[in-house]
Amino acid sequence: MSDKKRGLGRGLSALIGETAKQAVVPETPEASSPKTSVDGMRYLGVDQLRPGQFQPRKNFEGDELAALAASVEKSGILQPLLVRAVAGEEDAFEIIAGERRWRAAQKAKLHQVPVIVQNINDVTALEIGIIENVQRADLNPIEEAEGYQRLIDEFAYTQAELAQTIGKSRSHIANLLRLVHAPEAVRKALVAGTISMGHARALLGVSNAAALVKKIIAEGLSVRAVEALATSDKGEAQASGKAPPAETAKDADTRALEKTITDTLGLSVSIEDKGDNKGGSVRVAYKSLDQLDALVIKLIG
Repeated sequence: MSDKKRGLGRGLSALIGETAKQAVVPETPEASSPKTSVDGMRYLGVDQLRPGQFQPRKNFEGDELAALAASVEKSGILQPLLVRAVAGEEDAFEIIAGERRWRAAQKAKLHQVPVIVQNINDVTALEIGIIENVQRADLNPIEEAEGYQRLIDEFAYTQAELAQTIGKSRSHIANLLRLVHAPEAVRKALVAGTISMGHARALLGVSNAAALVKKIIAEGLSVRAVEALATSDKGEAQASGKAPPAETAKDADTRALEKTITDTLGLSVSIEDKGDNKGGSVRVAYKSLDQLDALVIKLIG
């Protein structure tokens, strides 16, 4: 599997072959039979195609789609869609790449579209969907994060393998995955583009995230200003909560290990051992998102 993943990093053309680049769309595709092949492609009716079940993109902007439909109406579809046959359904095909083109073709009232049919498994279908959209900057951060999370949950990817496959840094992958569990108000604002990734990351774990989102939009707050507000919110939440239980005295070896890790990371580290070989936890404290980013890079390379 690792060899296959390395190949995916070369981009979408490496996945679907050079045929799509060579294909030339006739001026009147409706005059061709759906079975006609041109440079490895064929024409299918728009009603034979189905949206991809592994399409990471959930939002299809009205203005963008309208502009694409106008272009399709004038010049046709210049790049074939990549599709695969739908199991158990005759003459039906699932779109792997090109759903926006298919939607635009319907708006432009085209009856047929050029496609390339390939036998593609589920994991590759999701990979292609993410790569195509990421390369074209078509995904918002939440869609991108959920696509990565799906590869991890359903196909046992590691963050390192994702970085290699998608062609992004490991810190980029790690930062996006943190958004999967962001508060709903933060997710909606990110999708709408009213806050930035930096704002969203600062709001993770904040109790009044929805109120801060409104404040960011109304006052045009910088990321640093939001970080300060978020830190204050977390401090107030801790102050109003119950007092933590008294800590058990740590032995000299544990304190020495804490100091060694603290010196290595440059961040405060606390080790809590439950004793009797029952495990424990390691806590790393950071004061800013820059420190967190540096920690992520150290941990995942």
